[in-house]
Order: sequence, then structure tokens, then C-alpha cells
Amino acid sequence: MTVRTVNTEAGRLSGDHTDGVARFLGIPYAAAPAGERRFAPPAPAERWAGTRDATGYGATAPQPQLHPTQACLAPLVGPGWVTGDGNYLNLNVWTPDPGTSGLPVMVYLHGGGFMIGSGAAPAFDGTAFARDGVVLVTVNYRLGAEGFLALPGEITNIGLRDQIAALHWVRDNIAGFGGNPDNVTVFGESAGGTSVAFLLHSPPATGLFRRAIVQSGHDEMARPLALTEELTKAVAARLGTSPTADAFRACSAPDLLRAQGALLRTAPRPDLRDDNGFDPGHGRALFLPTTGDDVLPDPVGVPSTHARGGELLIGTTLEEANLGFGADGFAAFDADDAVAELAATYPEAEALLERHRLHDPAVTPAQALTAAYTDLMFRSPSRRTAHRHPGPAYVYEFAWRSPLHGAAHGLDVPFVFDTTQTCRGLVGDDAPDALTRAMHRTWLDFAAHGDPGWPTYDIAGQAMRFDADPRLGEDTAPDDIGAGFSRWPRPVGEQETRHERSVRCR
Repeated sequence: MTVRTVNTEAGRLSGDHTDGVARFLGIPYAAAPAGERRFAPPAPAERWAGTRDATGYGATAPQPQLHPTQACLAPLVGPGWVTGDGNYLNLNVWTPDPGTSGLPVMVYLHGGGFMIGSGAAPAFDGTAFARDGVVLVTVNYRLGAEGFLALPGEITNIGLRDQIAALHWVRDNIAGFGGNPDNVTVFGESAGGTSVAFLLHSPPATGLFRRAIVQSGHDEMARPLALTEELTKAVAARLGTSPTADAFRACSAPDLLRAQGALLRTAPRPDLRDDNGFDPGHGRALFLPTTGDDVLPDPVGVPSTHARGGELLIGTTLEEANLGFGADGFAAFDADDAVAELAATYPEAEALLERHRLHDPAVTPAQALTAAYTDLMFRSPSRRTAHRHPGPAYVYEFAWRSPLHGAAHGLDVPFVFDTTQTCRGLVGDDAPDALTRAMHRTWLDFAAHGDPGWPTYDIAGQAMRFDADPRLGEDTAPDDIGAGFSRWPRPVGEQETRHERSVRCR
């Protein structure tokens, strides 16, 4: 191992260099969100004297511990809450050689339901991307109540503002690491993918990236400002305080975590359904982005007047809800239990479950419910996001079934990063090397040239199916489930079919 140094606007960094890859870890991209900077927009990083050691990961955002039943997800989540030096608004960079120039840049936003996770997770190790000629960046941002409350008359979408600040840092500093600031691809999975989908039509993010990849995310998982303010009041009530920035600053991070955990676990819970009885978080994602501010001025489910038309690669796994999302608790459900579970946040629960073969003797109620959640929360809204995108959009579906969890949520990530060996509890011991090569190469090619190697998702409706034998074919994901509640593209009952689109576009 040798040492590499790089100059940034805030000061000089020292990283390590091993086997042709240099790493610079725990780099502050904004000032520590402490004191008056807590529950405030990110401020510029403070300068440091001398050379800062960047050979170890930095602090991570306050977050609850991963539930023991989801231990297999640890490689996707990372080390949990690491207090460190207190400044968890940091990022990590992998590069082939900071002395080069003009390399494609990829910026990864982690998932975790906007409540957990970090850019230090083992699955996101950027070594393979750097080995193959990309400057790879992973980012921490504020989570949960620290990042996604709406303080009346004050700040909103703090976590998204952090992400935008990180992209500003990339634009201003990445050339020093060998990257091309004019060829930036932002990508992410789950909450990170949803963040990317929203950044595509966020005015403050304009000009900060060229193309985008959305994995298991979409641009419909947000709440209007009024509902997020109701959530903020509920958190404040749990804390016994008022819903203002000053009041929340007076509460410790552990107290805030206990309050948000209580909201998830115990009654009474805030009713976050809209006037149609629909909750985009489905009772699982408590903290979501907020529409109706300067970051996300447009409502969900309609073509945004602020949307930008760079290339978009978007997709889902075939069985998203197989892991997490309450699936472990569905095993003993009968048909009535399944309907009651879904009806709590989705008004057309029974019809949707019937569509997923609820009363078919060959399908258990748990299987029907997880399939319904997969389409409702991921597959359908991701396809609508592709339809709405004003630029070239390419769609994929990850269909390889792990012997442990099937084609579950998050399973595609280690194949993209070529980190399956560190994620065996998720993918098993026999992850196909050909699938890793295919997905990793696709992401590389898209970042470099904006072309993943198959046709755009328009009239034909084709998608790349990533399985042991990746191949292009007709997309099997429905694009109408939940459409009446996302307001796209017609009122409920009047969704345009793929055939109608084909006729209209000829």
C-alpha cells in the first residue's frame, strides 16, 4: 500500500493506494450538522490545516439498529450509527489514479427506507468500479426525523438537500481525483433510487449530473407538505415538545430515535393517508421526501415541469417484497388477514390481491400479498417513472433467484458493484459470475456513454432481464397498479395500455 494525496477546496487529503485503486474515505462535503446547523440546510465544509487523513470511513448518520431478523441485509446497510468526529455529512471516493483526468464519475446514494444506511456499507465498495476506469463516490445524508421532517415555516427535505450539496462537492472537486465533472451519473437503490428519481426534477439539482440510474425506486414515494407537517407534529408530541427547529435541536439524537421508533411500533400512529386513503409509504416508510417546496415543487404522479431529459436507466427486482417489508410476518396469514393488511394503506386492496391470485389454491395468501406489494410499491410506479421521463429511458428487471430469498429487494446491488463475495448472506454461495459481469459492465457502459446496450423503453416496452442468462424481452411488469392514486396518466379506470401508446406514437 502506498499513499496518495489530493487537494480539495477545503484542504489537502491523504488516502491509500493498493493494487491500482486509490481510496479517500470520510471526506466532509458539508459542515457538521450540529448545534444551530442541525435541522438546517447543509453549510459549506470547514477548511482544515495541513493534510487530512482520509484512510478510514467517517461518522454515519444517527439511525436505529438493524432488526436481528434482517441480519442478512447488514452488507447493504453498513456499520449502523458511528458517532466518530460528529460530522457524518461525508463521502468516499475510489479512483484508479488521482493523477489521471476525464474519467466518468458515478455517485451512489444508499437505500434504507430513509431511516438507516450509509455509504460505508461493504456492498458499495467502489474498488471494482475504479479498477474498471470510473471514479466512484458514495454519500452519507441525514436520515429519519433528522432529515425528512417538515418544520412549519422552516426547512423541508433536509436529506435531499444534503445529497444536492454532495453533488455540488463532486462538481467542484472531482477533477482532482481524475474525474470529469461534466460526465456524472448519480445512482442509488431503494430510498437512494427514489432520491435519484426526485433529483431528476429538482430545480436545485439542475446541472449537477448528466444521467441517472434508479434501482428499486421511483418518483411517486413522497408526501404533500401538509401530511409531512402532520408527521412532524406527531414526532414532536412523542417528544413532548413543539414542532419547531429550535425545539427539535434541544432534543438529543438518541431521544429523537426513540420517538420515531415508538411511532413505528406503537399506537396511536399518525394517519398519513391522503384523501383517497392512500399512503405511499404503506405504513413501512415513515419518513419520505416532501412535495410542495423549492426542492420538489411538483406533485407526484404527473409530468414535472422541471424534469430534465438526460439518459435514465431504471428497474426493479422480480420479487421485491420477498425480504423485509413485513414479509416475515405474513406466513400465517389467511385471505382476510391479507386483505386487512393491504387495506390499511391501499383502498383497492381486495381487487389487487385477487389480481395476484389470492384465492388460487396454488398460491398462499402470503405469496399473493408479497406479489401485490412488489407491484404496488416498486414495479408499477417504476415503469410509470420511465414513461414520464422526457429523455431516453431504459428499463431492466433483476430476475435471478437467490436460493435464500428469491429475486428480493436489494439483491441486484452486489452484482452491480461486483461485491457478491461480501454479501453471501443475501445472495448465497453460488452467485453466477456471468450475471455479475453483465450487470457491472452495463452500469459502466451507461455511465461512460449513456447507452446500456438495448433499446429505449417506449413503444416496444422491452426490458433487459438480468438472470443467469441475461436477455432482452417484453417487460412483464404492470404499469397501472396504483396509477389512479399517483394521478398518472389518467383518472383511475382510464389508464392507457401499452397497445394504445403504440398506436398513438406511430
